[in-house]
This record gives sequence, structure tokens and C-alpha cells, in this order.
Amino acid sequence: MVSKAPRSQFPKPPLEGLRKQLKESRRDAGQQRGAFVRESFRLPRLAAREKAREWFEQFPKAAYWTEIESWQERPGDIIEFTMRRLPNAD
Repeated sequence: MVSKAPRSQFPKPPLEGLRKQLKESRRDAGQQRGAFVRESFRLPRLAAREKAREWFEQFPKAAYWTEIESWQERPGDIIEFTMRRLPNAD
């Protein structure tokens, strides 16, 4: 015959508060679009290169995971691009 472990003399804590916090944090996370800071630009080619250099100098790739997330050429030698980085470095 298998013996059962004794029941705890303490009641289980209510979990409704925890459920509410989890639900709210998941909702908020869905609205943030991830942990990255993004900024989009539409500049002439040379100015676009300079702007990207500024970002990489100000937010080094090794610490902030800085990268050009997307880019495309537009008529008139205009480059439209989005830079992405972490909000802070640890």
C-alpha cells in the first residue's frame, strides 16, 4: 500500500493577483514591439551613411546590438532605412 504525503497545514495563497500581473505584462509586451528602440530615416545616400555611422559610434554594436534593420533605395538617390538598438547596455 502506498502512503500519501501529509497535507500542508498552510492553505495555498490566492493566485488571482499574480494572474492579473501576468496578463497585464503580456498585454504591455505585445504593444512594445519587442525590446529594441527603432528609428526610421529617409535621407540622401551620403547623409544616410553618416547617420548610420553616428548610430554605430553612439551605440556600439557589441553593447547595444545596433544594426540597420531594413533599407531600400528610393527615386532620387534617397535611402529609406530603419536603425535598431537595445535601449541600454548592461
